[in-house]
Amino acid sequence: MSAAAARAAAAVDGDEVVRLVREAVGIPSVTPNEEEFGRWVLDAMGSAGGFDDADLVEFEPGRVNVLGSSGGGSGRSLLLAGHLDTVATEDWSEQWQGTDRADPFGAHVIDGEIWGRGVADQKAGICAIIEATTAVSRAGLRPAGKVSALFISDEESGQPGSGVSAGIRAAVEGLSGPIPDADFAIYTEPTTSAIYTAQMGFLIADVTYTGVSAYFGRPELGVDALRAGHALLGRLWECSDTLRRSIPAHELLGEAFLLVTSVASGGNIAVPGTFELSLIRKVLPGESLDDAAEQIRTISEDVARDHRVECDVRFSAARDHSVGGTPDEISAQHPGVLALAESITAISGQPARIEGAPYWSEKPFLRDLGIPSVYFAPGDISHCHTPFERLDIDELITATRTLAHFIAEWCGATDL
Repeated sequence: MSAAAARAAAAVDGDEVVRLVREAVGIPSVTPNEEEFGRWVLDAMGSAGGFDDADLVEFEPGRVNVLGSSGGGSGRSLLLAGHLDTVATEDWSEQWQGTDRADPFGAHVIDGEIWGRGVADQKAGICAIIEATTAVSRAGLRPAGKVSALFISDEESGQPGSGVSAGIRAAVEGLSGPIPDADFAIYTEPTTSAIYTAQMGFLIADVTYTGVSAYFGRPELGVDALRAGHALLGRLWECSDTLRRSIPAHELLGEAFLLVTSVASGGNIAVPGTFELSLIRKVLPGESLDDAAEQIRTISEDVARDHRVECDVRFSAARDHSVGGTPDEISAQHPGVLALAESITAISGQPARIEGAPYWSEKPFLRDLGIPSVYFAPGDISHCHTPFERLDIDELITATRTLAHFIAEWCGATDL
């Protein structure tokens, strides 16, 4: 451990990062209403003193990205990124009504954990970045290489007209400031403080069959879309079984498969004239999203032809690809991964865990800019998007110290 990195880690103020996280959770930022929280982040970056400059850019009316930078240009550069938005809170209010957890933005501390919507996904990561960069300065150090921060809107999905990665699209297209550039990036999705070097890709397909409804007493006059849908379900489940058998499981991500997530049909005392289905397809590194989409389209159209129904297939979750989000992976031997692993061990005393993300997030956008990236942050993704979202305070402080150590180690540091 270098002396500068040790100084930076020791300068992290645990009470301060807890205060920041609790204050951040108290500001609702459900997609697409990120602006108030974005302005809070801008103020926190400015008042903490870890950034030489910070700016807020509106890329759409009411939608913002926040950018900052510090350090010089003689060392390796680093990008620290995260998203400002959270998912909605209806489930939270229903689960905890009348209890000490009732307010999803209350940020109550219970048994050493902070509870609240967005505490792990992803306000802890943003606040850890702010405090870690501040700690470097507090330690009397300045990064030798440039440290950039990028906090974007619109990563989450579920709200009408949002969740299409509009914020990071604006960033990588230069519509909200300089196009990101760095030798390495950490995107602070929750990882339970493991390093996620790989992530799955995905696509969501919505299939609609249209037949002809007819009175139940004269079914011969109709074309049964539900019967066609039944056949489609069988073909899709068979396809998923084939994927599991034919595509080798990924060491960190597991098997490829597709999952039917919803179906709808019928409702009247008549031959069902429509059938609707949605599915999600998990795509592994090395697979093609175009091929996965074409396979689903072909199956759907073949069944429709056999059952004389009209077929419409739409891919409703475009991210960095027109039909979904691409998979991504970098080597566990990348210098940035090795350095981050060393920082984890230096601070925690434990070997770093190299794992795969059981979710899709936005580091493929950075890959396409030539920036190798990983996910790393405190928090457990299995609690996120649920009324049980919470964050262990000890893990938060340890992860923040790890980030401060890594900044000084990766970028180098000089005395102020």
